[in-house]
Amino acid sequence: MAKQELKRDLKDRHVQLIAIGGTIGTGLFLGSGKSIQMAGPSIIFAYLLIGIALFFVMRALGELLLSNAGYLSFTEFATEYIGPWAGFITGWTYWFCWIMTAMADIIAVGVYMQYWFDIPQWVPAIACLVILLGLNLLSVRLFGELEFWFAIIKVITIIILIVVGIVLLVIGFKTDTGTVTISNLWSHGGMFPNGISGFLFSLQLVVFSFVGVELVGVSAAETADPKKNIPSAINKIPVRILLFYVGALLVILFINPWDLLDASSSPFVEVFALVGIPVAAGIINFVVLTSAASACNSGLFSTSRILYTLSRHKEAPAKLSKLNKYSVPSNALFTSTIVVSVGALLSKLVPEQAFSIVTTISAICFIWVWSIILISHIIYSKKRPDLRAKSIFKAPLTPFINYVILALFVFILIVMLFADATRIPLLLTPIWFIMLAILYRFKIKQ
Repeated sequence: MAKQELKRDLKDRHVQLIAIGGTIGTGLFLGSGKSIQMAGPSIIFAYLLIGIALFFVMRALGELLLSNAGYLSFTEFATEYIGPWAGFITGWTYWFCWIMTAMADIIAVGVYMQYWFDIPQWVPAIACLVILLGLNLLSVRLFGELEFWFAIIKVITIIILIVVGIVLLVIGFKTDTGTVTISNLWSHGGMFPNGISGFLFSLQLVVFSFVGVELVGVSAAETADPKKNIPSAINKIPVRILLFYVGALLVILFINPWDLLDASSSPFVEVFALVGIPVAAGIINFVVLTSAASACNSGLFSTSRILYTLSRHKEAPAKLSKLNKYSVPSNALFTSTIVVSVGALLSKLVPEQAFSIVTTISAICFIWVWSIILISHIIYSKKRPDLRAKSIFKAPLTPFINYVILALFVFILIVMLFADATRIPLLLTPIWFIMLAILYRFKIKQ
């Protein structure tokens, strides 16, 4: 009997919108308020810096994936070019990243639903999780459809914000906080009102805003035409960053000076309320709800595929590589869903600081994953010049830019040591890697 394989059912529009969904998340809709308060208008430079860095990471990822049609995800080329330990640790770390992110997002779904309904937050959280599980079990195309429509909602919201902002800027609209003008960007203390430290401390939040950008790579094994769709999705990332992040934040800062924004609420809600849209809070709450559901959906997809790949390489229980009749890794999907649901059910027992700790650890672990991609690409370019010469999607400025971005990641981790909110998570994270190292040693001795 032929060995079951993942089905290549993701079309070009699915891959394009998965890429958009991966670069527009709750970090923008919710986290941008806090990051603006930390960095002021210089937050624009922070998003540009991290966005450019991740574009080169994605170009390296794209070249590696297309160099071998057999690669299912980045864990496989990490194993080939760095070593089996790198594939093992990176695979489980990526699973860990998305499990924590999905836990946070499914809890957020429950919180957002309380805006309309007076029910315990775990009820809609579990309900949403069950619905996402059911849809993901049916086919990968349904996952693509979900992400397509989730991303459409986010894109439309941001485009409306930008269009409204431009109109208000042109007519010189007056709000309760003053006139909509470009000078609001620098007239309240300059571009770096909190100094260089505020800019640097905001980088961790900006990194978390971009988690998921690598989902294009995870979906490679289920993409109908990877040689066409993956390069197309990756090459459009810079335009999306400029439009959806930089464009949206610029408009927000034109309308409302940075020091008049509330760090604890969404700046999108505040801006729509300022321009006189009475249902602004409800609109944005719906958008943030779909964004959280989208992130959880992405988490279930990515973690199940990582477990499937780990199982195929005998680095996870063999049952996790079993596919159902729709060619979906159902056992891996059930396993990830159960772990995420535990986080939702125990949400009441988690202190308020836990959300910050979870998202910070997630960002740190994503930095590990992105770094492994860059290191694998450096080794690949040295060991396989024959493949590079034939590459249809060659990453630019290799290996110089790889080293520059790796240095940037190390610098961000060092900065985290000096911020109260990130110091403890940074010091806790090595426990995960020590545990994985012990498990790997135990595995190879068997």
